[in-house]
Amino acid sequence: MKTFELTGTPRSEYGKKAAKAFRKENLVPCNLYGNGENVTFVVTVDDVRKLIYTPDTMAVALTIGDAKKMAVVKELQFHPVTEELFHIDFLEVTEQKPVTVAIPVQLVGHAEGVKAGGKLSLEMKKLKVNGIYTQIPNRVEIDVTNLGLGKKIAVADVQLEGLKLMNPADACVAQVKATRASQQAAAGK
Repeated sequence: MKTFELTGTPRSEYGKKAAKAFRKENLVPCNLYGNGENVTFVVTVDDVRKLIYTPDTMAVALTIGDAKKMAVVKELQFHPVTEELFHIDFLEVTEQKPVTVAIPVQLVGHAEGVKAGGKLSLEMKKLKVNGIYTQIPNRVEIDVTNLGLGKKIAVADVQLEGLKLMNPADACVAQVKATRASQQAAAGK
């Protein structure tokens, strides 16, 4: 997992009025949960842009005042109309305690079913995994080269060393769907 460096400023004001004032100053209110303590702080929108708008899952090396902590993004909140970043919740991580995070799925290879006229469909864009944060990859790469027409890859078919998949085992990750053209070609044979 890649590491992202982020510096925050501790905050002492709370509530809607304080959060609104922070957002006017181009700051995002944040919370850090974990290990029995909650830390509130603010970061600038420019500092978190590369953390938020990336497909990869990253560990965050937080520096809040004098304290240094490792964390992962737990939740992002956006304004419903303007899509402005409103709030970030971080979860503190350690190398002793496993954490559950969602990591993106990337399909690699050219499926046999696509060559036969089917359409490759990614059904799950992210998989939830549980493990020590240092063992979690940036993304899950799934090879679809041998995936035939009408076949699918389920969560149970995905193997990640040292990690436990939290999604239902029978859930479909990717499949090759038969198109109308491929069905007509099969019927015409």
